[in-house]
Amino acid sequence: MTIGEFARASRLSAKALRRYDELGLLPPARVDAYTGYRYYAGAQVERARLVAWLRRIGMPLAGVRDVCALHGTDPGAAARAVRAHWARVEAETAERRDLAASLLDRLGGTTGMTTTVRPHALLAAALSERGRVRGTQQDRAHAGPRLLAVADGYGPAGDLAATAALAAVSGLLAPGGRAGDLLNALEDAVRRADAEVGAAAPGSGTTLTAGVWTGSRLALAHVGDGRAYLLRDGALVRLTRDHTAVQARVDAGELAPAEAAAHPDRALLLRALDGAGDGPAPDLSLHEGRPGDRWLLCTDGLSAVVPEAELHAALAAGADPDATARSLLALADARGGPDNASCVVADVLPAGEAG
Repeated sequence: MTIGEFARASRLSAKALRRYDELGLLPPARVDAYTGYRYYAGAQVERARLVAWLRRIGMPLAGVRDVCALHGTDPGAAARAVRAHWARVEAETAERRDLAASLLDRLGGTTGMTTTVRPHALLAAALSERGRVRGTQQDRAHAGPRLLAVADGYGPAGDLAATAALAAVSGLLAPGGRAGDLLNALEDAVRRADAEVGAAAPGSGTTLTAGVWTGSRLALAHVGDGRAYLLRDGALVRLTRDHTAVQARVDAGELAPAEAAAHPDRALLLRALDGAGDGPAPDLSLHEGRPGDRWLLCTDGLSAVVPEAELHAALAAGADPDATARSLLALADARGGPDNASCVVADVLPAGEAG
């Protein structure tokens, strides 16, 4: 089939087919050595349609590559990957809905988007380990009734940088009930943290992943390569994206996630708190909580060492947050403990059941 015929059969444009060929997603069956014309086999139509469907639901190119690779060997795993992607889309849609309702409320309009807020309690534990290789502990972790946070310091005074960042966000007081106000306050706290890091530890810096709990929502701010996950109804969803050079290449379709995990530059940060310039813009998100949810915040000393499937198994094992945090860091230690590792595990309980 010529590229035009294949485009019509697959419902992909010729431009898209050329792009997917360049990325290795959908190479043609044959390329004419003299004219450069691309020719496709009829058997490739199913894969092309799969690519088209995945792109229509907004899946990034890196995710499309993973699903296509799994489709031929493990359809169940491919389906789980699509399900996880869609869970993230639904979470983001709910977040935007909440922010839209907040904006309409601020403008004095009738939202027609109200939901009943049911306060819940949070039971949380934080744990940090130095690991077997590092000579100092530059991670910091905090778990309280309102604030969950992890910070991974680096540089000669990385410990002071991480401590300053957590101190700055711990002073955040809960604003009013508007979602937008909460996220604005959290963004301001992160910018203060950046300034405090610059004053306390010049020449050093830290990552920061912090969540403020309001009784029904977790407002999340993220800078760097720490991570936040949500375990809900047995499914684990990653809520953050690494601010690293390698992750940027994965998002662009230049690297596969498996290649990124072993890349020598995987820890090269594109965003961090270091007091330089105007400070990085944190990723901000808002997540509705419900009883049975379990949150995990961790530094890359855990997430870069322990496969996500094992994180999932440990979180779903049913132990309380303290025991779960210990089991998670034991997994990192069993792999040689190459870095400081920290985590916060928090469970959402009906009001009155914590403590």
